[in-house]
Amino acid sequence: MIDLSVLLVDDEEAFVDALARRLGKRGFRVATATTGDGALQALDEGGATRTDVVILDVKMPGMDGLETLALIKERHPLVEVIMLTGHATVESAIEGMKRGAFDYLMKPS
Repeated sequence: MIDLSVLLVDDEEAFVDALARRLGKRGFRVATATTGDGALQALDEGGATRTDVVILDVKMPGMDGLETLALIKERHPLVEVIMLTGHATVESAIEGMKRGAFDYLMKPS
């Protein structure tokens, strides 16, 4: 059993569900959220003590991933965040890394 907890945050529910199932089958503990606000709520309600890594979509309606990243790092600085996008640009990758992202990955197509 892998002792690692992941919070998946993406507005594409089908993608989140599929990735959560795949990670769960590999032994990860997985929680999900479909908004930046939902991710912050999960972490603020004690999830940060149970969450090792947040996989966070960059493009979401409302609070986008970069805004969410900044708040996660401000409130929960020990939680690592991996930015995930299907619309990568050099500028957004640089900005994500400046705001404390551990890594920046492209979504599978």
